Parts: sequence; C-alpha cells; structure tokens
Amino acid sequence: MIRSRPLTDRFTTRLDRRALLGGMASLPALALATPAFAQQGRAAVAEWSDSFDAGSRSRSTRNPYPVLGPHTVQGLEMAIGQYQQIVARGGWQPVPDRERLRIGARRPAVIALRDRLIASGDLDASTGRSDIFDSFVDTAVKRFQTRHGISPDGQVRDATFAALNVPAEMRLRQLETNLVRVRAYSGFLGNRFIVMNIPAAQLEAVENGTVVSRHVTVVGKIDRQSPVISTRVQDINFNPYWTVPASIIRKDLIPKMQAEPDYLAKNRIRVFNGQGQEVAPESINWNTMEAMNYRFRQDPFEGNSMGNVRINIPNQHAVYMHDTPSKGLFGEDQRFHSSGCARVQNVRELIAWILQGTQWSRSEIDRIFRTTDRVDAKPLQPVPVYWVYITAWANPDGLVQFREDIYQRDGIGPQAATGMGQPVALR
Repeated sequence: MIRSRPLTDRFTTRLDRRALLGGMASLPALALATPAFAQQGRAAVAEWSDSFDAGSRSRSTRNPYPVLGPHTVQGLEMAIGQYQQIVARGGWQPVPDRERLRIGARRPAVIALRDRLIASGDLDASTGRSDIFDSFVDTAVKRFQTRHGISPDGQVRDATFAALNVPAEMRLRQLETNLVRVRAYSGFLGNRFIVMNIPAAQLEAVENGTVVSRHVTVVGKIDRQSPVISTRVQDINFNPYWTVPASIIRKDLIPKMQAEPDYLAKNRIRVFNGQGQEVAPESINWNTMEAMNYRFRQDPFEGNSMGNVRINIPNQHAVYMHDTPSKGLFGEDQRFHSSGCARVQNVRELIAWILQGTQWSRSEIDRIFRTTDRVDAKPLQPVPVYWVYITAWANPDGLVQFREDIYQRDGIGPQAATGMGQPVALR
C-alpha cells in the first residue's frame, strides 16, 4: 500500500504525468474568474451561477484531509523528514528570474527550473535536464503553483519565481513551526466544525474528520489582521444591517465622503446620533473627525457590504463571517482585503451545512437570498469555529502545502512566497 512506503517513494509514485494531471482537477475554480464580476454593478448576479462559487464540494472529495487534525500532524512529521533530507543534500539552487518561462520556451533557465522542481518532488527526475519547457515541466509547475496558493497557469512569473526561490532551509523551519501550531489543535475539535486558515484565505467545513466542502475566503489586510480565535456559530442573520466599525469610519468612510459627498446615499448608509435619531449627512463636517460621534448603518440590499448573510461567531475582536457583493475578490491569489472579518465564497453551501436538520433547506435559503427580508436562524447545535494561522501543512499522502507568512508571524525571516494583497476601501 502507498501509505506504507517512505515519503520519498510516495513522491516518486505520485509524480507521473497522469497523476499530476489528475490532481489538477481538484484545483479551486479561481482560474475561471472574470474581472467584470469585481464591479459592484454585477452584485445582483445569482451566486449559484458565479464561477467563483463553483466546485467547492468536488474539491473536498479529492482531498478529504482538513488542515487541522491527526492526519495533518502525521503529514507534517513525514514532510519534515523529507525536507531534512533535501537540506542535507544541499537544498536547491535559485532559478534565474530574468524572464518569464512558459511551455514551449527553450532557455538555460529551464534546466535550473527542472532541477528545482525535481528537488521538491514536483517533477520526476526521469524527465531529464533538457532546456525545453515541455508538457512535463508545465504540469509540474502547475502542481507547484497549486501547493503554494498561486493560480496554476503553468507560467513562471514573479509570484512563482519568489516561491521557487525560498531556500529549502526556510521551508524546513516553516514546517517545524507549523507542526507546533497544528499539534495545539490535536484534541477533539468536534464532530462538525469549521476551520478557516488565514494565510491560505480558505475555509473548510469538517464532519467526522473529513472535509465536506472548501470555501475561498477574503481575510484581513496587513494593517487590519484577522485574529486567531476559537468560537462557535451562534446564529445566522439573513439580509443583515451593517453597522460600520469605528476603524472603517475613520480610515475609509470619512475620506470617501470628502471625495464623494453622495457616497452614503448611493450605498444606502444612514447616520444616527447617540439618541438613535437619523441625521442628515450634510449636517456633518467631513473635514474633521466629527463623524466619529455618529453611528452609520447600511440597509439590507444587494450591495450591502455583508451581502445577503452574516454568520455570527461571538469573540472579543467583534469579527464574523459573511457574504459579499464583491465576488471578484475571490478570484485573486492574494485575498487580504478585509478589516478583519472573513468573506466566504459560496456561502450558501456553508450555511446550508451549518443549518442541517432545521427548517432551512437549500431551497429556502435560496428563496430568502432573493429578498431583503431580515430573518435570523440558529443551528440545532452550536458549530465550533477555529480561525488559525497555518503557513505550511501536509497530507499523509505526501502533498505538502506552503503559504506566504502574510502577517510575519513565523519568525523565520523574509516572507515566503507571493506579494502582499492591496487594500480596498469599505468592502
């Protein structure tokens, strides 16, 4: 059986071209993203038809292992042994990044690329050291990109060069650091639980130790970080009001109103004073911090910053999970745009799973999404939720994943992969 073999043998077994191409079928549907969906004008497009919301269930069946659990501990322990061997052999050499590499290219740098992919087990050594970027290299690059959270287009550009050229020693330390983190969650987490991995910007719904669905998320910016928390789903708010946090009033809303005086009206945001009375926006001096004395609340509608649903998870940081009208953000590799909360791709599938056994069937959820009715729902039992910071993990079948240390918490030097996400205002 494959599981009885050493990790290095399993890498070789799994790296023939058929296996690699088969693995590509499990990739996120991010490559289907189209820029037009990023526009607010398209916010009313039905979520089920969005390419960003396709295929989360099929992905989970391809890889049933959650990022938290005994399988991850086992996988990390084996991966550490593998990377210790790589480091002992001298690691790998940098791949020259002077020009983009893609299928069909013939460059001396392709030889270095082949050596690098062979060293990490993404390319079988039997494919040779040719200077031609052939289909074997293309498939290996896509596998590498997938393991590092980069859209698998097979083209070696800045983000892929950066990930390729992180030294093996740093990757080993990253694995060791994250083994400690994962072991901290090695106890019983619940028969049904949610885990959101912040550096991966990905959420998993886990039942009886198996992932039943995966969801791309958008999480906190570098300067507004999503916290590590352990909590539970308290309730679900359909078509919620959104009360603008003080930090967003100060950093985003006031500058928006200075530049665009009708911004509140266009986005259906009302202003209330301390007595709960509505105040006209033009009565506020937007060139000062006077707005900080008021409460700002956005009405339910298709452009509401929380979309059609909010998932309440009580915690001291006042963060939560929610839908979004800006689904185009799910198509990005670097999904660090929020003020700490988590926006969830294909959120209907997630809340249908949370509300299993209640009156809230999938069709009923669909129906309420087509309205602006304010309705609340509770799960039969509170569902545990874990927001974690895991930048490296591995499956017991030998697949090792790395993500950028986006908040620089690994303590191992420069960030380890793609560039930082760019902030966006208010959404």
